Amino acid sequence: MLVLVSVFASTFAMIRLLGLFTSDDVEVWLKSASLIDPKYVAIIVILLLSIDIFIFVPTLTICILSGYFLGFSIGGISAIIGLMIAGSIGYWISRSFGESLLSKVISSQEKREEAKSTFAKYGTVMLLLSRSSPIFPEVCACMSGISRMKFAKFYLVWAANSIPYALLAAYAGSISSLTNPKPAIYTAIAIYAILWSVWLIVRKLTRKV
Repeated sequence: MLVLVSVFASTFAMIRLLGLFTSDDVEVWLKSASLIDPKYVAIIVILLLSIDIFIFVPTLTICILSGYFLGFSIGGISAIIGLMIAGSIGYWISRSFGESLLSKVISSQEKREEAKSTFAKYGTVMLLLSRSSPIFPEVCACMSGISRMKFAKFYLVWAANSIPYALLAAYAGSISSLTNPKPAIYTAIAIYAILWSVWLIVRKLTRKV
């Protein structure tokens, strides 16, 4: 997982250094698209969230802006589609090619099986709470594929973490404005605060077991 975090973090650092995919860039793209046709906003939102598995993009900002430009319903649906596609891509790519990558990182077959079984044990909880931190959702999606979690289970748990996240962010965006961005700001803070609180509780409970 540390290797995967390093890979995703390197893309984050590279994009930051190059000044690509910033929140301001995304806002300009979506605003320009909205002036042409709202359906282009939906397409851009879905595409940006879908490639998040390869290149770091400001996920929460995109979900909020999706609600701002498209309204709660369409914005939320667009964000959900993008997040679900990203998770599915990460899962299937890792399921197909993850074992060869894992063998290069961990040479011992026994250690590889231990790593996969450890994630299999805690993977559901980690997936559910993965939105508590950037990069972590993508890492968990990839680990789900590497550990060969059943796709139906992965898809349901990924949906359970992505759908409420997308809908809350889209709703916050739909009731925000340039003169009153407080709903979006408060929602972003609340999402991370709740997820981190639950994550800390889960850690304490698992340590006692």
